Amino acid sequence: MPVKETDFVSGFAKGLAVIEAFGESDRRLSIADVARKTGLDRATVRRSLLTLVALQYADYDGKFFTLTPRILRLGHSYLSATPLPALLQPHLDLLAEKIGQSSSASVLDDTQVLYIARASQRRVMSINLNPGSRLPAYCSSMGRVLLAALSDAQARDLLARTERHANTDRTLTDIEVIVAELGGVRERGYAIIDQELELGLRSIAVPLKNQRGETIAAMNVGAPAAHISLTQMVADVLPLLKAAAENIRLSLG
Repeated sequence: MPVKETDFVSGFAKGLAVIEAFGESDRRLSIADVARKTGLDRATVRRSLLTLVALQYADYDGKFFTLTPRILRLGHSYLSATPLPALLQPHLDLLAEKIGQSSSASVLDDTQVLYIARASQRRVMSINLNPGSRLPAYCSSMGRVLLAALSDAQARDLLARTERHANTDRTLTDIEVIVAELGGVRERGYAIIDQELELGLRSIAVPLKNQRGETIAAMNVGAPAAHISLTQMVADVLPLLKAAAENIRLSLG
């Protein structure tokens, strides 16, 4: 929904941008680091960071700032107010147990997928994934499913705003090539990623739809490439993944 300029609180928006500057590989940041990542001036960044410290959302050692566990309250507010993660979790747990591989669910958050639930059997990526984790949408299986739910024009706009890196020699980065692949995802009803996000990782994802047929989230199964072939992913994993998605759809009422 468009917001009137008079209703937009720029200071609040800048504070959120400062929080979002922190991540898996950027846990300790200086004022200069945050200013560089956000594009904000250093005075604004300094005030925002010191406000976070005063509210106990961040710590400061005299040079570097780090977020405190209190910041989890923000994510907890979303998870508590949204019934979807709680509804999904038992389905993911059962699916992961049946397949013996990790299963996750996510929603699209601008150019990234945001994990909202996960059942972990084993660690298949170099980074640890949990609810709240983010991955780029353009090269992840759940991202492809969620992008396929958009129109081609919407997908192109989002991809144009995405930093598209070739994580491996298999990663698709060209916008038109990705859009063409999204057409295949729509036609097949699933997305499969073969070592585009990280070498040694394969994943397959399906959309989670409500009773009106709208895609509200995506669900996937990830596995080491050495343990499962693409053919096995489609033949053995996909039917179970689709069955779980249908059970979830019926649970939505």
